[in-house]
Amino acid sequence: MSLRNILAVPDRPAPTVLALLLLRSVMGIAFLFHGWGKIQNPFGWMGPDGFAPPVFQALAALSEFGGGASLVVGLLTPLACLGIGSTMAAALWQHAVVRGDPFVGRGGSYELASVYLCIVLVFLTMGPGRFALDRLIFGKRRAAT
Repeated sequence: MSLRNILAVPDRPAPTVLALLLLRSVMGIAFLFHGWGKIQNPFGWMGPDGFAPPVFQALAALSEFGGGASLVVGLLTPLACLGIGSTMAAALWQHAVVRGDPFVGRGGSYELASVYLCIVLVFLTMGPGRFALDRLIFGKRRAAT
């Protein structure tokens, strides 16, 4: 399977395409906001007591801010989802396992990381939808033969 075919967008019915557009836009905007503060200080946004080394903090900042921008326009969506998914998996692990935070609660919780991780899986399996730059650049995915 070629890279062009991986990035090509599968055909979906109109209601699904509109739902993917709405979900992709809202999630992309949310990650632009989540990543904005982090991208201002990419190697130290966790502060001196942060659990992640500076290079991983920078990768998280880039995946959130850059991945958010990518989702908004639907460009390189699988790559953006892999970055965001990795960051959310680390956040999920940190909150649920390391800190023992509840699923939902005041202060720390792992609810939001879980939701975002599930949405990433939706885009990785369904594609970004027809209204994405991926579709314009890489075309429509051919059916498997």
